Amino acid sequence: MKAGFRAAALTAGAVLCAGSLLSASVGDLKRLYDPVVARISQKHAVPAALIHAVIQAESNYDRFAISDKGAMGLMQLMPSTAARYGVMNVFDPAQNIEGGAKYLKDLIRLYGRRTDYVLAAYNAGQEAVRRYDGIPPYQETRDYIRRVQAAYPKPLVRKPIYKFVDASGRTVLTDDPDYDLGKKTPSSGR
Repeated sequence: MKAGFRAAALTAGAVLCAGSLLSASVGDLKRLYDPVVARISQKHAVPAALIHAVIQAESNYDRFAISDKGAMGLMQLMPSTAARYGVMNVFDPAQNIEGGAKYLKDLIRLYGRRTDYVLAAYNAGQEAVRRYDGIPPYQETRDYIRRVQAAYPKPLVRKPIYKFVDASGRTVLTDDPDYDLGKKTPSSGR
C-alpha cells in the first residue's frame, strides 16, 4: 500500500513539475538548464552563450520538441547525430545538450571562425555546406543563422596556444600568454 501511494505521489509530482515547466518562460527555462549548459560548455570548450542560442533557435527550450524532419530534444538532434555522439535518450536534457555541444565542437573545428558555416552545417547538414561551398540557399537555414547570431553575435575565436619551456626543459602549452613559470620566458615557437 505504501509503495502504491508513493508511486501515485511521484506521478502527481511529475505532472505538477511538467505543468510548471509548460507555463515557465523561456528565461526560466534558460536558467533551469544553465548549470548543465555551463558544465558541458566548460567540458567541450564550446561557448555557453552559443549553446543557449542554438537551444533557443532549435526548440525554444522544449525538451520534448520533435521537428517534422525527425530532429528531437532541446538541441534538435537527428537520430544519426544522436547515435554518433552517444546520446541514448534524446529527451534527457543533459544527454541532448552534451551531444549537441560535441557536434558544435566538431563543426567549429571543421569551419574555424566561420560562425555562419558552423550554424549552416548544424541546421542543414555538413553535406549541404560542402555541396554549395558555403551557406546553402535555403531560406530556413538563412533565417536560422540570423536568429542564432542575433542571440550570439560573437565570432568563434580560436585562442592562440603559447609554448613555454622551463629551466629543466619541461614544455608547457597554454592559452594564457601571461602564464608564469617563475620568471621563465616564452620560447620562440608559438
